[in-house]
Amino acid sequence: MPATPGEITYRAPQSSSRRSRASEAGSRASSQGRAAAAAAAAAAGGATPPLTPAPYDGARGSDRRLDPATPISFDRTPRRSDVRGDIGQPGGDGGSSGGGGGGGGGGGGDDDDDDEDDEADDDAVIWGTTVRVGDATRAFRAFVRGFGAGVPSAADPHAQLAKYQRVLLELADAQETHVNVDCQEVANFSRACARLYEQLLKYPQEIIPLMDMVMGEELSALLATNPTSDRDPEGGEAPRVQVRVFNLRSANSIRLLEPRHIDSLVAISGMVIRASAVIPDMRVAFFACTTPGCGHTVRVENDRGRIDVPPICPSCNAKASLAIVHNRSVFNDKQLIKLQETPESVPDGETPHTITLYAHEDLVDAVVPGDRVRITGIFRALPSRLNPRMRNLRSVFRSFVDVVHVQKTEKGRLAAEDPGATEGEFRPLVAEDSSALDGALAARRARVQAVADTPDLYAKLAHSMAPSIWELDDVKKGLLLQLFGGANKDLGPHGKSRGEINVLLCGDPGTSKSQLLGYVNKISPRGIYTSGKGSSAVGLTAYVTRDPDTREPVLESGALVLSDRGICCIDEFDKMSDSTRSILHEVMEQQTISVAKAGIICTLNARTSVLASANPLESRYNPRLSVVENVQLPPTLLSRFDLIYLVLDRCDAESDRRLANHIVSLYFDGDERSAVAAAPFSREQLTEYISYAKSQIQPELSDEAKELLVAGYTDMRRQGVLAGGRKVITATPRQLESLIRLAEAHARLFLRTEVVAEDVEEAIRLVNVATQRAATDPSTGTIDLDMIHTGKTAVARDAVAMLKTAVQTWLTNQAFESGHKLTIGELEKGLDAQSDMPVDRADLLNALGQLTNDGVVDMARGRRTLTVL
Repeated sequence: MPATPGEITYRAPQSSSRRSRASEAGSRASSQGRAAAAAAAAAAGGATPPLTPAPYDGARGSDRRLDPATPISFDRTPRRSDVRGDIGQPGGDGGSSGGGGGGGGGGGGDDDDDDEDDEADDDAVIWGTTVRVGDATRAFRAFVRGFGAGVPSAADPHAQLAKYQRVLLELADAQETHVNVDCQEVANFSRACARLYEQLLKYPQEIIPLMDMVMGEELSALLATNPTSDRDPEGGEAPRVQVRVFNLRSANSIRLLEPRHIDSLVAISGMVIRASAVIPDMRVAFFACTTPGCGHTVRVENDRGRIDVPPICPSCNAKASLAIVHNRSVFNDKQLIKLQETPESVPDGETPHTITLYAHEDLVDAVVPGDRVRITGIFRALPSRLNPRMRNLRSVFRSFVDVVHVQKTEKGRLAAEDPGATEGEFRPLVAEDSSALDGALAARRARVQAVADTPDLYAKLAHSMAPSIWELDDVKKGLLLQLFGGANKDLGPHGKSRGEINVLLCGDPGTSKSQLLGYVNKISPRGIYTSGKGSSAVGLTAYVTRDPDTREPVLESGALVLSDRGICCIDEFDKMSDSTRSILHEVMEQQTISVAKAGIICTLNARTSVLASANPLESRYNPRLSVVENVQLPPTLLSRFDLIYLVLDRCDAESDRRLANHIVSLYFDGDERSAVAAAPFSREQLTEYISYAKSQIQPELSDEAKELLVAGYTDMRRQGVLAGGRKVITATPRQLESLIRLAEAHARLFLRTEVVAEDVEEAIRLVNVATQRAATDPSTGTIDLDMIHTGKTAVARDAVAMLKTAVQTWLTNQAFESGHKLTIGELEKGLDAQSDMPVDRADLLNALGQLTNDGVVDMARGRRTLTVL
């Protein structure tokens, strides 16, 4: 941002960065001013006015370019000495580590000293309020020492410690700096903590630094009294601890955030749609004098978004001689995140609202586009300039949230499988001690094993898929295996083999295709639901927009990128434009999206399964036509689907009666025959089981499975023999890869680490009832995958070839001169006269098209007349 002479303007540090000290000069000046005010008030015999806390060491929050109406602290510190020097002692230096004591590691371990320190803070209040710093400190200290305290045990020396004391010891051993504190536990601990919770919501910028301070002192005490710890306080200082609060009693909607929420702690939920690159945020500027022979250096800290360049060198008194040295300045990591309302939370007739988030330090790269998260942070508002080169500000402020805590909220959905994310994966942001975490994992394994031991598990899991939909058992089994998915394989220099399974539902209207898509979307990881008619190629892949801060072009993720490691459900697939469908070829096989636009050339990951539904061209499926002719989809795209189901509406009196009874029963709440109530497993059980299988089970092919796959593939190839020895294609290598993926998914369903014969047999059966049924030639009843690959069967191609020969023979017998013209009707009558079977007009036009390409005839544009060449 442009600076006036004598100053440089940068963005100030955000809420999660507390690694550098506040400006000593600014703190000293502010503390002296407050001390003078306090002395004047005391001399006048009045009450001591409330003291404003100085900027805390290591700010956690965004810059303030305008002073607020109520001067309050914007920074946070984990050090007790900084707070006491400015609050507890009116004349203390904000940057001092001495006044008041207790800043060292040893002092923090004495309970009497802590009580005396808290009493010293009794007269200090948060500016403009009646909130006493000492009361808040004592309440939180009692919570840390008392919540979840156990019974002393000889076997476990830490059993008598409270929950958060055990967490602090684990934090010290793991060399971590943050502790996640559950606000519900704080609010329910005592009356004092209930008041502390309310104060936390209203004044997070002041209360959270106090929590940091208390946690640091408690950790110092534990390290001093714990002989088994591997870490000791460094230099006698209290270890720096960051408190991340989460789990507020109520969450705010993004669209309901109002001006009254500014500077308060809020919790919002949504879906991440953009995460920027890491932005360096200058914290401390390093200046060096450029005067020959001087070389004096000065460090200037960021003060609310502004860094003032010293006008004169303190050493040589030269004017405007100090130049910034970037590689010796201190920077913090910052990331811009765009959060959007989830589709299910958007009111009727409204469009989703978005809000900007700023994450810092350890919270950078905690989320990726497509994640559904619950954010706890401080809601802020800042003015924007009319012109970047001028200081005039707009009256309308821009709002954003400084992130304090991130929590994934996909408990009702499957966990996304990402075998590559192990070392660098962001850990769950929930404060749990190891014993409680181990107990939760053991309970989860027990629940999963109980489901796995259920008799007839495969059929019951399929019945639990969309239980309100009648029958369609094989379709549900295919979708179930799609949710489990196969194992992704890295073939090294030979590339990668996808484990995602693609499924197409094609058939008559009113056969529950869209309902099946909706159910899968609700439980799939990072699922995105879109319609073919309302989707564009840019909306599915990525679109270019301008960064609001830098005004540089950036890529925004589309539906396929947002559903990476999930399932993208596309309804009305047949109504999608050709340009939009063309981008799916790369996605469904290579699992990537190549982008080259606006100077941005990159390849995005789109490791997503595609579940699509399509309606026939004539609204009803015509069994006399191929799938390609019915849905008008390119054969190159159809061949990329592992399973193609024909969902047809067949007339059967008994089946119609049972279907009607099933639908009517859904409208009776107390009906015991309701399919939803009769589902063997709830949706939560289903998602938990599939998530566990995807994350823990990586099946491999056994020798028996390999032999069966080879035998099954060769048997499928042998089926393509017509009368007279003519062969057609009934299976391709893509079908073999589909068999492998389906067999691996079936093995995962039973928590098997090895693919056995049963898995291969079920995979072959599903391919036979799904894809090969769609590839059955209606004229011969045989399987011909050319129907999917080319849209024409081998029999149809033979008929066109024979008709082409007959046309050439008839033209030769007629001895037409070059340039002779005749109508298609005349040619058709001549062919009918020499044949017992009537000539099909469509086949005749195809034959004439081939003759035109061969240079035998020239067919007019209207396809009514032709010229003999």
